[in-house]
Amino acid sequence: MELTRLAADAGQFINRAVQYTGENLGQADRTELDPGLEELLALADATKTCTDKIVSQTEVLLQPNPGSRFEDRLYEQLDWRIPSRPRAQESLGEQMIQAGLEMGPNTPYGKALLRCGEAQKQLGEAERKFVQSTNILFLTPLRNFTDAEYRSIQDERRMLLNKRLDLDIAKTRLKKAHEAESEATNLNMNPVETDYLSQVSFMFSFLRVRWLKMWAQEISQAEMELRICESLFRRQSEVTRQVVEGIGQTHTNHMQILTDFVEAQASYFDQCNQHTQDLQKHLASIPAVLLLQ
Repeated sequence: MELTRLAADAGQFINRAVQYTGENLGQADRTELDPGLEELLALADATKTCTDKIVSQTEVLLQPNPGSRFEDRLYEQLDWRIPSRPRAQESLGEQMIQAGLEMGPNTPYGKALLRCGEAQKQLGEAERKFVQSTNILFLTPLRNFTDAEYRSIQDERRMLLNKRLDLDIAKTRLKKAHEAESEATNLNMNPVETDYLSQVSFMFSFLRVRWLKMWAQEISQAEMELRICESLFRRQSEVTRQVVEGIGQTHTNHMQILTDFVEAQASYFDQCNQHTQDLQKHLASIPAVLLLQ
């Protein structure tokens, strides 16, 4: 039973491959999809392409180091926890604090270095929170679209392609069956002469008529298969349309997460501005006479 099923599946796969190849070579007719459905599928493809580019460039913004980005992706694929790395400003802050201690925490320059180091660490922490919020509120929903929603669209599209190929195969089979019936009728109506060559010709004609009748007998079955394939194709077209029509809601959702991203970015910039203004005031409070010592 299992071997029979495998053989049937293999035959179906070959028939679809032959039909698809014939279409690409211009040797077979194909059933066109509804123009509205074609437009929705094209819009889904464009959304996928744009989303991939936005995700990629956002990752560059959050982590400019390509080696670290590659390592993070590797950890994600292995489902391992991504190690926490200090941000560049946090590392700069640590270096300034160490320098301030070496210069002397009670000296004007040492105090300035210590305060700058603390401010840089605050800026680094603000950046870390911005990265975390962007990953959660912006990148994760975008990846969900490409990894889940668009994949569902592709699954339904592949099923629709298969149903469309099956429909065109059934159309071709019915067309050949009608052509065979017509040819068999014409051969039966032609008179046969009595000489030797005519006898040989008659034998070949007889065999061909038998072969053509076999095709003719396929008409009723081919018509039934065509009706079934048409029904399955229409049903899958509707299923695909229902899935891909969600692209409008996807755009609405993406607009919202884009707003969330901008709000997180504005909050991050406000924090950075506040930290740097406080730093400026603190440095300005150091007496000028001490700075000259």
